[in-house]
Amino acid sequence: MFLGTYAPRLDEKHRLILPAKFRDELAEGLVLTRGQERCIYVFSRQEFERVHEQMRQAPLSSRQARDYIRLFLSGASDETPDKQGRVTIPAPLRSYAGLDREVTVIGAGTRAEIWDSRAWNEYLEEKEAAFSDTDEDILPGIF
Repeated sequence: MFLGTYAPRLDEKHRLILPAKFRDELAEGLVLTRGQERCIYVFSRQEFERVHEQMRQAPLSSRQARDYIRLFLSGASDETPDKQGRVTIPAPLRSYAGLDREVTVIGAGTRAEIWDSRAWNEYLEEKEAAFSDTDEDILPGIF
């Protein structure tokens, strides 16, 4: 499970050093793709295959499903970290997420997310205000 918040930097070759706690799970390879809210989702290969299998269950007659799958998969890039735990972020994904040097990597359970640090801080500030107001209907049985 991916947990926590980390603040690595992209180097001049657009490589990101993966948080040490994430490296074992991602050592055999990972998939980067467009995430919602203009971040990059980071999946282990195994988790990405599971997500893809769920997508395959969507009816081809659903335009919204087709649109989502196209955007999700067309932006995907399979990568393998180097011996130092670095992974290169492809230019189209860097552009999509507005990444420069300052990035924030968060754990989001079954995936990690890579955010532009400024965008993450703005998102966090906006969402923290509503965090305590979350209804049980949204996450039933959690609290």
